[in-house]
Amino acid sequence: MNPSKLYVIPIQLSDNSLLDPLLAYLTHDFGVPAEILRRELDLAKAYNVERDQYYSSMILAQLIENPPESAFRILGVTGLDIYIPVLTYLFGEAQFKGIGALVSTFRLRNEFYGRPSDAQLFEERLFKEAVHELGHTFGLPHCHYPGCVMNSSTDIDDVAEKMVSFCRACAQIVRQDRPL
Repeated sequence: MNPSKLYVIPIQLSDNSLLDPLLAYLTHDFGVPAEILRRELDLAKAYNVERDQYYSSMILAQLIENPPESAFRILGVTGLDIYIPVLTYLFGEAQFKGIGALVSTFRLRNEFYGRPSDAQLFEERLFKEAVHELGHTFGLPHCHYPGCVMNSSTDIDDVAEKMVSFCRACAQIVRQDRPL
């Protein structure tokens, strides 16, 4: 069976209203059907009490464990605050040239930074970070082309500087790996 679906796994989301728009966007952007996949994860394994955060690599490992045969890619979307040991926080993490990616909404909302709520901006940030992390699964490193969604984001204002799409060079690499 040729892998043909991009699965989105919601993890501890307080608001699922963005899942349908995200599925539609990913389906359009990657040219494969995106749909929700429910998975039970052991989040206690990933929780670090000293940091009050979740180790993203441990969540990612559970996301990709025993993937469905039809899985083209798997994207976890979580409301948890995630980290890796060398960084204070992350917007997301992905397997480089792998099947799995994870994005966190925890720090994507304006309210986290004491700014006025902006639902449209939050949605745009989520789309950007989801596409960015999925880009890494295609083997895309951080891109230096101005505005490319593959630009690195070390803080929330960096996310604003990116487009919600790949530059021409990055898009060409992604197109080569799509199922027929």
